[in-house]
Amino acid sequence: MPEEVLFKSESDQSREEIATYLRKVADNLDSGKGITLKAGSESVTLNPPSRPTFEVKAEREGPAGNMTERSVEFELEWDESDGEAGSGSGQLEIE
Repeated sequence: MPEEVLFKSESDQSREEIATYLRKVADNLDSGKGITLKAGSESVTLNPPSRPTFEVKAEREGPAGNMTERSVEFELEWDESDGEAGSGSGQLEIE
């Protein structure tokens, strides 16, 4: 099945602003609430199950000229029809 983008937002933010967004997501996950994403007139609410798959990826992309771009991605995944099952490749640690 092709990927369908339900919401996308990309902008330069300070580290402190990004931390605020991540804390809100963490608080909603911790309390079992849905996660609502809004930007302008776009909005989507997602309700992750109690055990989604959590993927963390660090990447280096380049070279495009002499530029190398680094990124870290945090992703929650679940099957809409039965989202309680999760599997992993080992215990994640973030220091």
